[in-house]
Amino acid sequence: MTSNQDDRPAEIPAGGEESYEQLLDDYSHLAPPAEGEVLMGHVLQITPQGVIVDVGLKQEGCVPLEQVSTPDGQIVVQPGDTIEVMVDRRREMEGYIALSHERASRIRAWDTLEKAFRESLMMSGRVLGRVKGGLSVDVGVVAFMPSTQVDVRPMHNLDAFIGQDIVVKVVKLNRRRNNVVVSRKAAMEDELTVRKTSLLDHIHEGDLITGVVKNLTDYGAFVDLGGIDGLLHVSDMSHGRVAHPSSVLQVGQEITVKVLKFDNDKERISLGLKQVQPDPWETIHDRYADGMKVVGRVVSVTDYGSFVELEPGVEGLIHISEMTWSRRMKHPSKVVRVGDNVESVVLEVKPKERRISLGIKQLEPDPWTTVDTRYAIGSVVEGRVRKLSDFGAFIEIEEGIDGLVHISDLSWTKRVQHPSELLKKGQVVQAVILNIDSGNRRLSLGIKQLQPDAWETFFQSHVVGDIVKGKPSRAVNFGVFVELAPGVEGLCHNTEIPPELREQNPPLPLNEELSFKIIKMNEAEKRIGLTVVSLEAEKERQRLEDYQRQATEATHQIEEALTPAEPEVEAPAESETTPKSEGASQE
Repeated sequence: MTSNQDDRPAEIPAGGEESYEQLLDDYSHLAPPAEGEVLMGHVLQITPQGVIVDVGLKQEGCVPLEQVSTPDGQIVVQPGDTIEVMVDRRREMEGYIALSHERASRIRAWDTLEKAFRESLMMSGRVLGRVKGGLSVDVGVVAFMPSTQVDVRPMHNLDAFIGQDIVVKVVKLNRRRNNVVVSRKAAMEDELTVRKTSLLDHIHEGDLITGVVKNLTDYGAFVDLGGIDGLLHVSDMSHGRVAHPSSVLQVGQEITVKVLKFDNDKERISLGLKQVQPDPWETIHDRYADGMKVVGRVVSVTDYGSFVELEPGVEGLIHISEMTWSRRMKHPSKVVRVGDNVESVVLEVKPKERRISLGIKQLEPDPWTTVDTRYAIGSVVEGRVRKLSDFGAFIEIEEGIDGLVHISDLSWTKRVQHPSELLKKGQVVQAVILNIDSGNRRLSLGIKQLQPDAWETFFQSHVVGDIVKGKPSRAVNFGVFVELAPGVEGLCHNTEIPPELREQNPPLPLNEELSFKIIKMNEAEKRIGLTVVSLEAEKERQRLEDYQRQATEATHQIEEALTPAEPEVEAPAESETTPKSEGASQE
C-alpha cells in the first residue's frame, strides 16, 4: 500500500492551472529529451565500455570511446569536461542511456554553419587533404573548398595547406544534401577590407609605416601595407642609382617606408624608402672638397661626359672637356667605359644642385703652363690639321696645344677663300710660330711665312720709273689689274690707258704680256701704280733693244775677227825627230 501511495501523482495544489505549470517546470529536467535535442553533459568517468556522462536524467549516459578519441586512440576528454551529446535511440545499453557525441557535434556544427552562412560570418576550419578540384576542410562537417577560393592570388601548391587551421567563409550550404562549400579567399577579402578601411582612416602623408614587398616590376615595387598596396617607385628606393628593384628588394621582405603621397579617393599611396635614410648630400662638404682626388665607378657614359658614382647616392660628372687637355677627342667612350674604376679630381661641389664636377685631365700638368719655355716666336713647328673653319685652320702641334693659322697667313700670293683650298683635315704641315699667348691659351701660326714675301722681293728690286712686263689679269670699273710676278699685282688706272684703248672691253688684252711703267709704289699698303707704255714707244724701245742686241753681236764678231790667231805648231818629221840607229850613222 505504501508503495502504491508513493507512485500516485501528487495532488494538484491549490491555485489552479498556474500552480500545475509551475510544477511541470520544476520536474521538466526529469522528462525524456525530445528527438534530436542536443544536451550538455558532464564527463563523470572513463570506462572500457565508454565515457560516463551525466546529462541530468534519471540515468547516466554513456558515449562510445571512438567518438571522443583521435585516430591514434587517444581520448580527448577527461572527467569534469563538458561535452555535447544527444540520446541515441538506435542503441541500447544496460544500465545507461545510449548517447552520441558525434551526432550532437554534427547537429551543432550544422546550426553553426547555417548561422555563419546567414550572417556572413567567418569560422575556423582544418584542411584535411586534397580532393579533385580543391581541398577538403573540417568545419564541424567535411566541407569542400575549390582551388580558386584558396587565396586571393592563384595558388599552385595546395598541398602546403594540408593540416593547417585556416579561416573561411561559408559560400554555399545545403543541409539536406549534406553539401558545404567554403572559401578562404572570401574570408581574406573581408579581412583585407576591414584592415584597408582602418588603414585609410589613420594613414597620413609623412607617416612611417611597415609593409611587406608583394611584387616587383621594372618601375618599382608594390608593398602590402595591410589591406592596401602602396607603390614604391624605383627612383625612391635609394639615394644611389638602381638598375632594377630586384637589386634592392626581394618579394616577402619586410621594410619600413615613408608615405610620400596619399589619395584617399583613388586609394593610391606613394611610398619612399630612401626618404627613411639620411641624405648623403646634406653632409657632402664633410667628405669632398675642391682639388681632392677621388676614385669612383663609371655608371653612365653620354655624349657630353660620364657619370661616376663616388658613394651610394652621390654621383659626379666628368665633362668631355675635362677628360683630356687635347681637343681632338670625339666621345667620352674613348677614355672611359661603364664599370671602370677611375681616379679624378674634384673641381666643384654644389650641394643645392646635387652636383659634383670632376676632371681627369687635372691629374696631369697643363701643357700651356710651360709652352713659353718650350717654344719661341719665329721657330718652325710641325703638326696635324685638326679642324678647318671659315677664318683659318687649327693645327695641333702636341697633345693639348692647338695653334691657329689665320686664312691671311696661308699664302703670300693666292687669294684664299677657304682653308680647304690648301689644307686637308688630318694633313701634317709645318708652320712658323707668330705669337704665343699662354694666358689665353692661344698660339698664332703662319704657313706663308715659310716662304719669302713676293711683295717684299718685288719692292726691293724695283723703283718708280722702271719699265716692267706684266699680264692683265682682271678688269674692273676703274682700271685693269696686272700680274707683275706670282702673287704681285699692280693697278693700271683707266686714266693711264690710252684713249683709243678705253673703248675696248676689256681695255687691255687679258693674259697677254705688255710693257708697263711703274708710276707709284707703296710698300706698306702693297700698292703699285702702272701706266701703259705707248705702242709706238714700245715699238721704238723694241727696235732700240734689237739694235743694241745686234750691235752687241756685231761687236763680238769684230773682236773675234781682230784677235790674231795663234800659229799652229807642226809636228816634226819623223826623220828629224827620230834618232838614227847606230847602224845607220855608221853608214
